[in-house]
Amino acid sequence: MGERATAASKPKNGQRARRRLSVDERRDELIEAALELFSTRPPEDISIDDVAAAAGASRALVYHYFGGKYELYLAALGSAAKQLSVLLEIPTEGKPLERLRISLERYFDFVESHAAGYAALLRGGPADRSGEVGEIVDGIRRLLLGRILQALNVETPQPVLRITLRSWMASVETAGLDWLETRDVTRAQLERLLVDQLIVLLHVAGTHDPTIGVLFEDLTRQELDS
Repeated sequence: MGERATAASKPKNGQRARRRLSVDERRDELIEAALELFSTRPPEDISIDDVAAAAGASRALVYHYFGGKYELYLAALGSAAKQLSVLLEIPTEGKPLERLRISLERYFDFVESHAAGYAALLRGGPADRSGEVGEIVDGIRRLLLGRILQALNVETPQPVLRITLRSWMASVETAGLDWLETRDVTRAQLERLLVDQLIVLLHVAGTHDPTIGVLFEDLTRQELDS
């Protein structure tokens, strides 16, 4: 009887039993699989069965953890957004543009190391970006704007500066997606290009708002100081 029970408990066909995952580990595994899928195809083209198959899990388990595809999609986007927010902490020392360069380098660390999450965050959602999906994406953009202002030592931006920085942020997002698709320039080249673009944008904005002109002159002076 004991021998029969022992034999029955052994994996069949020489298969090794999969390590039992904790609740958090299994949930993270499902989110990772979902991010990979959502980064390559629109959410409406992906089913719960697709996610379950990619994660090596059952359909019922996905429903158990998330309740449905939309809830899983929100969890995946939220995970990507949280990872990015941690990386965007601004250095506390250094010249403003140097601090901004470091933050941009960290941003592209995320782009390169978490390509699936980045693409899903910016490209995989509904076109109108409404509801909870829009809140996640807009939250990241507000965070990024705050980090840039912090690097530039600006507390409350005037309208022209706010518009200028948001325009630049859109360029950074587009550049990140383009670079992931092509990689025909180095990351260092891309980062230098984007910083130079911001400097030019601030210079032009300074002709429309004297306070930005003062900011631009201050940034230029600090860059030239040894």
